[in-house]
Amino acid sequence: MSSQPIITKVAGPLVVAKGMKNAKMYEVVRVSKEKLIGEVIELHGETASIQVYEETSGIGPGEPVELTGQTLSVDLGPGLLTSFYDGIQRPLELIEKVAESAFISRGIEVPGLDREKKWDFKAVAQEGDQVIAGDILGTVQETTLIDHKVMLPPHITGGKIKKIQSGSFNIEQTVAVIETEDGDKEVCMLQKWPIRIPRPSKAKKFPNEPLQTGTRILDTLFPIARGGAGAIPGPFGSGKTVTQQSLAKYCAAQVIVYIGCGERGNEMTEVLKEFPTLIDPNSGEPLMKRTVLIANTSNMPVAAREASVYTGITIAEYYRDMGYDVALMADSTSRWAEAMREMSGRLEEMPGEEGYPAYLGSRTAGFYERTGIVSCLGKEDRTGSLTAIGAVSPPGGDFSEPVTQNTLRVTKVFWALDAKLAYKRHFPAINWLQSYSLYLDNLDKYYATEVAEDFCEKRDKIQAILQEESKLEEIVRLVGTDALSPREQLTMEIARMAREDFLYQNAFDKVDAYTSLKKQYKLLDVMIHFMEEAEKVIGQEDFEFSRVRDLPVKDEIAKASFIPEDEVEEKYAVLKETISNQIGALKTQNTSVKKEEVQI
Repeated sequence: MSSQPIITKVAGPLVVAKGMKNAKMYEVVRVSKEKLIGEVIELHGETASIQVYEETSGIGPGEPVELTGQTLSVDLGPGLLTSFYDGIQRPLELIEKVAESAFISRGIEVPGLDREKKWDFKAVAQEGDQVIAGDILGTVQETTLIDHKVMLPPHITGGKIKKIQSGSFNIEQTVAVIETEDGDKEVCMLQKWPIRIPRPSKAKKFPNEPLQTGTRILDTLFPIARGGAGAIPGPFGSGKTVTQQSLAKYCAAQVIVYIGCGERGNEMTEVLKEFPTLIDPNSGEPLMKRTVLIANTSNMPVAAREASVYTGITIAEYYRDMGYDVALMADSTSRWAEAMREMSGRLEEMPGEEGYPAYLGSRTAGFYERTGIVSCLGKEDRTGSLTAIGAVSPPGGDFSEPVTQNTLRVTKVFWALDAKLAYKRHFPAINWLQSYSLYLDNLDKYYATEVAEDFCEKRDKIQAILQEESKLEEIVRLVGTDALSPREQLTMEIARMAREDFLYQNAFDKVDAYTSLKKQYKLLDVMIHFMEEAEKVIGQEDFEFSRVRDLPVKDEIAKASFIPEDEVEEKYAVLKETISNQIGALKTQNTSVKKEEVQI
């Protein structure tokens, strides 16, 4: 008979135990008499290193370790939406009740999903049907916004439905019996899935549609594809969290998974208080009805940060498998990397750059590669997508540090937040000269067919103007604006309009907070129309550029982003006509002045 495994060493969240010959990598264990949750992360013979997801103070050598035989998994089923979880999927509200305190007590074990609550299951498959893994057996109205699809789990390869019934069940009660070659398999609404293993799909598809966010600088200049991966690096106070919250509210995803990984407690408190009050602009319902929140603050045990990221993406994959478009916000992956660095140091592994483990790049890639637009398992032709947007917090805003660089290697969108823009109160504070999107070529066809044929042409023109402005600013600093030619002054003026009237967006204004692609195109069109009309008059001899700069229509252009969506067509057409008339009048005035000079 094997001896009871016992603790031999405790180093913060790392516990070393002996007598672990039957343990497996990533197996969940119960540490000490308090049964703290831990996970095996290293094995040497009968000695195992365990990362503990709870506070280890007071734990000492000689205390017992209990093997569970299971890997760290999440509960998947009805009830995930509207939930607040910690990093290992324990409902925060339930923990508070059990602990009878606002602080999480150690050793609390609560299920991720309510085992008692009854759900109305409506069978869509029938007895006698042949089904395979991923096929939809029935549906549950999880919230008023999301129809939860109960699928045949991936581990049941297929068979014939022997029994299925509609009715009111809890998530552990059998809703269907599948006759397979290995005997009858009972299926309930609850699935369990190991967090470190990606959920399977039939195939990945080529991303060719943008994930519309309603944020102009993102949708127009640096779009992310549906099923893509993006990074938002930025220093403290530059607006990472606010940008992600705006994306969660307005992006064209049906399900949102928001992970607060190692963030400050007061910041996560704001998220937990604010999200339940947010209204989904598409349906008018509370945003939480399609959202799952995972909160792991900086004062929680460091090891749980790593688990929180995997917990979130596994839940996101589950809804993707139903055929939904899912957006995952991870704030911030730098804290996750710091947790890896701490655990690696305690394991005495050879450090890589800046002390981070050598496997930082592969872990980062493994996380972001779980995104994509996929053909879901099952006979039905069902497509789902998972888009991941990770915030990165480089110390001092240094984008050359390892976490940012490893993230950029695997993500195709880089939204560089700039502290200088934030200090100027230019929001979103995304630097248009440093940011980029590698999805542009994939998405150009979509923009040309769904928005306007010349959308990409106008976008490229505005980008070129903004880049030209950065070069001209050097001259202006030395000799002033008056030293520029009228054409260069026009470039500076159009760039200013693009910055202040297009790229700047007021997140607190109901109209300006969200801009459709159609309206974004119209705004670009107005600015480029102003430029083209102005070019016709500024080339005239002895023409003063101030006459263009002082036109009354400029105020109307500045207010154009506040025009409601249903009035866009009519009001933008009028605005273009006003531009033509006012600039045309300048041409007439200049001709009249010349005639007077000739007569004199």
